[in-house]
Amino acid sequence: MNQNKQIFAVFYAILAAIFYAVNTPFSKLLLESIGPSSMAGFLYLGAGLGISILYLFNYKKEDPDQNLRKEDLPYVLGMIFLDIVAPILLMAGISLGSAANASLLGNFEIVATTLLAYLLFHEKVSLRLWLGIFIIALSSFILSFEGQGSLDFSYGSILVLGATLCWGLENNCTRKISGKSPYQIVLLKGIFSGGGALVIGKVLGEDQGSAVHIFLAMILGFVAYGLSIFFYVRAQRQLGAAKTSAYYSIAPFVAAFLAFVVNGESLESNFILALVIMVLGSLLVVYDTLLKEHSHSHTHVVALIQNGHRENQVIRHSHPHKHFIDEKHHGHSHSFSKEDLGKAQRFEAR
Repeated sequence: MNQNKQIFAVFYAILAAIFYAVNTPFSKLLLESIGPSSMAGFLYLGAGLGISILYLFNYKKEDPDQNLRKEDLPYVLGMIFLDIVAPILLMAGISLGSAANASLLGNFEIVATTLLAYLLFHEKVSLRLWLGIFIIALSSFILSFEGQGSLDFSYGSILVLGATLCWGLENNCTRKISGKSPYQIVLLKGIFSGGGALVIGKVLGEDQGSAVHIFLAMILGFVAYGLSIFFYVRAQRQLGAAKTSAYYSIAPFVAAFLAFVVNGESLESNFILALVIMVLGSLLVVYDTLLKEHSHSHTHVVALIQNGHRENQVIRHSHPHKHFIDEKHHGHSHSFSKEDLGKAQRFEAR
């Protein structure tokens, strides 16, 4: 993988996280005038319409090979369906609970995305990453209870966790088409997922707010979903679903901070405990993504003493190793026995 491309991919993932972070606190304000399903619909419609305008100015620069094709249809349909269900669950969860809790619980999406990437699409998951997602899951469990010593489950938190599970599967569907045009992907997400959520809101008889509320919701959707998804897809091309979600994990912390500033929410004791645990787990996950594992072939000249005479044997082999993504030079050493050399020569013969 080209190093510059990976660095740009990390930048795109972080940018996507920051754009998405504004979603929860400002949606909490707009939900006072707009129903959850309708709010989800306007957010996605704003994303689709905003990105379609950008597409008009950039479609000539698009590679024709990146156009979505018929074989991509199953993943596109899965993506659209999950993007109808997930934001409705999120908006309902935000309306029932605190924006700060909902923001922090968004990190459970890392757990869902990584598990599904491992189980369904066989992405490699390191022991360090497993430990990180376990810690994040523990933090999410703490946030799922009501504060002030109560052992009752928070219905708002349960709905938010349901949304993260849907988005975890959706991330993996999107991963399968992440090499395609991000403009087309966001456009389809926005128009069809947004339209589907609006139909559900209409059937439920939800309040859809005034023209001003609708406009603000669509602007929020363009930033929090449109631009966020656009950069997320660009990042996924290089990093994969699990690692992109790891960098994306900063979004809940930014959003939780905004919830206190924008929504004026107070700190609960369980939130503080969960925040500390979540930070630890997220740092572990992000550290794992900073290590790049790859294999390359290289040549060793190995000196062996045979019957008192020195013989140089040249062998070529490959093996995986890790280093940080910004490390330009690195080295390693080997020691070979005669038995090791024989194994390497038999490997070369294959």
